[in-house]
Amino acid sequence: MSYKQIKGSYSFLTIPMILIMGMVIGWPLIQTFIFSFTDADLLGITKPSFVGLSNFLDAFQNRGFLNSLKISGIFAVVVVSVEVILGTSVALLVNQPLVGSKVVRVFLILPWAVPTIVNAIMWRLIYNPEYGALNSLLYQLGLIDKYVSWLSSADKALWAIIFADIWKNFSLVTLIVLASLQSLPESQVEAAKIDGANSWQRFFYITMPHIIPSLQVAMVLRIIEAVKVFDIIYVMTKGGPANKTRTGSIFIYQEAFTNSRIGAGSSFAIIMVAFIILLILVYMRTLSQQKR
Repeated sequence: MSYKQIKGSYSFLTIPMILIMGMVIGWPLIQTFIFSFTDADLLGITKPSFVGLSNFLDAFQNRGFLNSLKISGIFAVVVVSVEVILGTSVALLVNQPLVGSKVVRVFLILPWAVPTIVNAIMWRLIYNPEYGALNSLLYQLGLIDKYVSWLSSADKALWAIIFADIWKNFSLVTLIVLASLQSLPESQVEAAKIDGANSWQRFFYITMPHIIPSLQVAMVLRIIEAVKVFDIIYVMTKGGPANKTRTGSIFIYQEAFTNSRIGAGSSFAIIMVAFIILLILVYMRTLSQQKR
């Protein structure tokens, strides 16, 4: 029996997976798309009516939604950029035959393994203005003269959450890049050394092109998670103070479930998906240019 015959005879085994994916992912997506063209409400008191592109046009005139997209963009760009740079740097360091590097590799997975809700509660306690560990440390070091309310400050809240998210997720990038570095042929590096290439030249012409495919995977995963971030922000600030940490996901949640406007919320969600795809394309294009 040929490979094509074997492949065809067992294709039916994918049917249960396709059905499950269709029910769990496909049908909700179709419903969201349909609702986005209606004025459907959460309670379903009145029958939804077709409103065409009205929800989408209103979205681009809604200052609250546009501001939430801006916050999502800032959060995603800063978080992903820092995590990629920090994660790659740590991976390069841990990949060296240094004393204790194997122990560091084990501990690297711990921040990422912590559930997001637990991480959010932990950092909310660290940022507490009365008994938080951060204020206590900075005060004892003489870096501040009074305790700071990190999550209640409109200027500091978003950056405090960004730091908490980076602490948790940079290790994911590190582990992905480290796995790629482990597959880099040592003979290529040795040949470059013999040819007189310095450390920077070896990195940009040998190491970087080798890890770019892994970085692309890491960046796609992190961009998707960063743009649609909800849980860590909702637990720490609920989008406050003064909506300074209200991302697109939180705005959509408030619009669809708090304000019971499922139709409008669905249109906002579709725009968010388009926004995520746009960011992914920008990052992928940047990395592809680096590869050349």
